[in-house]
Amino acid sequence: MSIYVPGKVTLRNQPSAWAEGGDTVYDIEISGTVYRVHIFTTVGTNELVVMEGGEMEYLIVAGGGGGGGSGNTGSAGGGGAGGLLASTITNSRGSYVIQVGAGGLGDTSLFTGSNGGNSTAFGLTAQGGGGGGGVGQAPASGGSGGGSGANGSGQGYSGASGVSGQGNSGGSETAFTTVGLAAGGGGASAAGQDANANIAAGAGGNGASNAITGTAIVYAGGGGGGGYFTGVGGAGGSGGGGGGGASTNGANGQNGSGGGGGGGGGASTDGGSGGSGIVIVRYAI
Repeated sequence: MSIYVPGKVTLRNQPSAWAEGGDTVYDIEISGTVYRVHIFTTVGTNELVVMEGGEMEYLIVAGGGGGGGSGNTGSAGGGGAGGLLASTITNSRGSYVIQVGAGGLGDTSLFTGSNGGNSTAFGLTAQGGGGGGGVGQAPASGGSGGGSGANGSGQGYSGASGVSGQGNSGGSETAFTTVGLAAGGGGASAAGQDANANIAAGAGGNGASNAITGTAIVYAGGGGGGGYFTGVGGAGGSGGGGGGGASTNGANGQNGSGGGGGGGGGASTDGGSGGSGIVIVRYAI
């Protein structure tokens, strides 16, 4: 089988390992070794058919969590990034179900954002990111946990937990902040930042760099916490959405990256939605 992609190496002979499926398929050469790359970005159920088995590298990223919704008494936490799994596995001939998780919806009132959808491949599951906490609402756990929202009445929460080996916890807002600053969601390589009392909203945790496609790309960054009276939301981690500032919605996480959505920035603004996940498979041919 030969698939041509401009700028990539194209093979004319059937490789020793061979599979079919994916939204994008191409061949690359790295240090004298040629690899075939299959990229799945369509949300929902997909299929990889392995004609000739062998060792395969994989990257599985779940959908990011949505940011929390805000109100007039405070701002909302950023969504956690989708869980990330990356390693190698030896597959035999057969058909394998590849599931790509959707991003969680950002909340549009005062509540916690929705969790992202799981992504699965080869019997492995990356958990969807946790939703960011709304005003006076606890954040949700997930692949990476959501960040805490800020309640103007003084009630704060700890950041939600992430799944060990897939992500990190969200930031906390346990110290009362009179200006309603929220915390960032966790990312694949770092926890979300806490809200810095009366100074700054928390940034989302950074994602993780992976070069399975042949180019280093950062996946699964957490969403930033919402800022309120300061007017400045927390920055999104790499691949995540930034938090909303004064009277602005949180930004959406990056699709195909599993980024968390930014938290709403006060004055009844919406949380950003999480980005969809992705599954990538690569093998030497």
